[in-house]
Amino acid sequence: MDFQINNEFGYDKEYTFLNDVINKTMEFEKIVNPIFSITFVDENEIQRINKEYRHIDKVTDVISFAFEDNKNFKGEKIRVLGDIFICIPRMMEQANLYGHSEKRELSFLVVHGLLHLLGYDHKTKKEETIMFDKQELILNATDIKR
Repeated sequence: MDFQINNEFGYDKEYTFLNDVINKTMEFEKIVNPIFSITFVDENEIQRINKEYRHIDKVTDVISFAFEDNKNFKGEKIRVLGDIFICIPRMMEQANLYGHSEKRELSFLVVHGLLHLLGYDHKTKKEETIMFDKQELILNATDIKR
């Protein structure tokens, strides 16, 4: 597995626990040899990305760009999944709002972003149920609970 966590804005927390979350997600989805990146950004950057690529001029918590949506990126031996951008200040705010740890919220956002890269979505109630049940299953398997 080849993934990179980019911490462009200097957030000083240790996020090594994400390795377990990422590995468990890949195990559950039976993904081998994936390549992807996760970039931690601030509110201004996530809003800029959201506006530029989704035409939504507001801050959000996570944005995923799935490379495999473009069939030219698929490889036989390597899965080029894409990029995930996570707004750390929004993550911290949501952890407080929902009454759980930053570890839990960040893990949720990573799994959520990865599932988007793998083709899951939540545009309909049925899709949302499938995706959110899978997220909970993965987080529980890594002992990251609410």
